[in-house]
Amino acid sequence: MSKNATTHHRNRRVLVGVTGGIAAYKSPELVRRLIDRGCEVRVVMTRGAGAFITPLTLQAVSGHPVHEHLLDADAESGMGHIELARWAELVVVAPATANFIARIAHGQADDLLTTLVLATTAEVAVAPAMNRQMWLHPATQANLDILRSRDIRIIGPGSGDQACGETGPGRMTEPEEIASLLAGDPADMAYAGRRILVTAGPTWEALDPVRGITNHSSGKMGYALAAAAADQGAEVILVSGPVHLQAPAGVRRIDVRSADEMLAAVLENLAGTDVFVAVAAVSDFRPARPAEHKIKKSPGEDTMTLELVRNPDILATVAALDSPPFTVGFAAETRDTLANARDKLAGKGVDVIAANDVGGADSAFDSDSNTVTLVHAGGEISIPTADKYAVAVDMLREIDRLLTGG
Repeated sequence: MSKNATTHHRNRRVLVGVTGGIAAYKSPELVRRLIDRGCEVRVVMTRGAGAFITPLTLQAVSGHPVHEHLLDADAESGMGHIELARWAELVVVAPATANFIARIAHGQADDLLTTLVLATTAEVAVAPAMNRQMWLHPATQANLDILRSRDIRIIGPGSGDQACGETGPGRMTEPEEIASLLAGDPADMAYAGRRILVTAGPTWEALDPVRGITNHSSGKMGYALAAAAADQGAEVILVSGPVHLQAPAGVRRIDVRSADEMLAAVLENLAGTDVFVAVAAVSDFRPARPAEHKIKKSPGEDTMTLELVRNPDILATVAALDSPPFTVGFAAETRDTLANARDKLAGKGVDVIAANDVGGADSAFDSDSNTVTLVHAGGEISIPTADKYAVAVDMLREIDRLLTGG
């Protein structure tokens, strides 16, 4: 899927770039609209932007210092240009002047903002704003074609009266529309007032201080569910096994390693929870007696026997409480996926099992996409293959219907 094909918003870290055009007066409103949608926003201004709007205004609406200079000793000791490029999940330049568009089209990196655009792996969008003749000029249109070929999203421009006194295309798209296109509809808050607890990632069961039993879970599905739930207004607690992922914006993350630690964290934070979603791939067994020191092989020793004991069943434990939350488990299977999911639904006494096949070349483990079937007492609901965030949005919609009887 190309970046331009994204259909679901996400609670994301957004870097707003402001260039030197009269439409810069709209940039604070864009920052505010993004924050209204749960985004965390940082702002980068070009030197030309300072002729139209002050950094203090953008700092006030974003809640963070505004970044202006490529070579800034204070910034480099804090959040420098590479850190900003890595931090951002989305870069949106609004307004984007004809000059800025030409510079990034041809790979220039002569100030902080152009350097960030080249250095980031995040989605990039530009909202052009310029005189109509500049917009219609073949050079500008050729530069825009270059950006589109690189999956940089072009938003607008609109058409109407311009500051130069002319009328025609070149007006920057209104901030509300830009925010809606990039971060979704703020009215889609189905989980506002609800608390959701999600487990994610693998567990690590120590054999000795350097080795352990674990699995291939990347945590991506659990993190996607946490992000989507936060996007929809939920208070989200994410209990995470060891993964290499950043916590979604607005989500409280609790790091654990073993199944025992995960169970303790879940029970400690379960009070007031409306929905519990157990996505984590928890090890079924752990070593009975972890070694105090690294296990060394002995001369002539060709085999090794480990005694394993069963780990606690976190999902079943929560479902068996006197007043459990609405409980959703995952059944990651390599064969007989739906049959095993039905058995798990009945055996654990939960409300929903999300069944997904993790065997073969299209395994959901460490993939960016997933295919899920929600198995519940009344039947099955198929969630089509999509990126994991989109699957999470669809899952939460169906969970809400089951929870409310809608």
